[in-house]
Amino acid sequence: MSFNEQIKALSQRVPNLKDHLKTEEATKNALVMPFIKALGYDVFNPQEVIPEFTADIGIKKAEKVDYAIMQEGEMIMLIECKKARTDLSQADMSQLYRYFTATKARIAILTNGVQYRLFTDLEEPNKMDSRPFLELDLENLRDSALAEVRRLTKDKFDLDRMLDAATELKYTSEIKAVLNGQFDNPEEDFVRFFFCQANPGSRFTAAVKAQFTDLVQKACQQFISERVSDRLRSALADVQPGAEPEENDLEEDDGIVTTEEEIEGYHIVRAIVSGMVDPERIVYRDTRSYMGILLDNNNRKPICRLRFNNPKRKFISWFDENKSDQRVPIKKLTDIYKYAEKFMATVQQYDQS
Repeated sequence: MSFNEQIKALSQRVPNLKDHLKTEEATKNALVMPFIKALGYDVFNPQEVIPEFTADIGIKKAEKVDYAIMQEGEMIMLIECKKARTDLSQADMSQLYRYFTATKARIAILTNGVQYRLFTDLEEPNKMDSRPFLELDLENLRDSALAEVRRLTKDKFDLDRMLDAATELKYTSEIKAVLNGQFDNPEEDFVRFFFCQANPGSRFTAAVKAQFTDLVQKACQQFISERVSDRLRSALADVQPGAEPEENDLEEDDGIVTTEEEIEGYHIVRAIVSGMVDPERIVYRDTRSYMGILLDNNNRKPICRLRFNNPKRKFISWFDENKSDQRVPIKKLTDIYKYAEKFMATVQQYDQS
């Protein structure tokens, strides 16, 4: 089984298990050890996974961290476990902090078996950050988070690439959180900035604040909506269909009719992933059975297929890690957005391979 398949299988067990995991040890056996195994490390090989790793740190004697992950004799990762249902935001991380400083590990994970919080030392060298750069929740799996955690697998682990990704993830997540909060409930300084830009030299009074708070919130919402619409219109004005298929790549093209609905579906997918790659790299190839949407006009890099030939039943499909064609029905074109994270994770995986 692939990493994604193992994690998804583990996530399906969580609802039935978590209420029965009353201790930290039970949580480790039922959830954490299978997670480590999914990463490709042998939990029964002390050259790869050291349970209850112990060392003397300063005046603290015989302190333990639950797991130390090793690779080629070097410690690369620390995992501190809490029992299931523990609120990780309130969990004591003092041991994890101390071990992070005292070892060569640059990745630390705090988990209750269900949520996994990943930390590194972006703010100060050799000192674990107070906030995680990534969170994985087995009860709310996101393909984008799975794609990032997959970097920790034994066969994919590259510390430099992991740290580069951590830097981007940490700050983009924080920026998005700030913007989300400001768009929903603008703070005074945020409102003041826009008022001063629109009215240079004018006084920012209490009455103005009340008026402009509502205006800023509406403007932000309209801005996002208009940017999405503009991107779609721009894509429609600059259609970049794929080149002619190579021999035997796809079905014969005799009798192919590319519908407006297929074109619109293509541009929705293109808009979804254009925040990650140049939209010019996203092309389509139409066949009698489906419209294939590809990265780099490469038939080995399929993002998804639009199966709209039956007007009564429309499907969208993609290939899983075992190259099996997974398809789901859609009732309207906007249903494509439900699978945005899957498309983005697929494109990201192609670009990293």
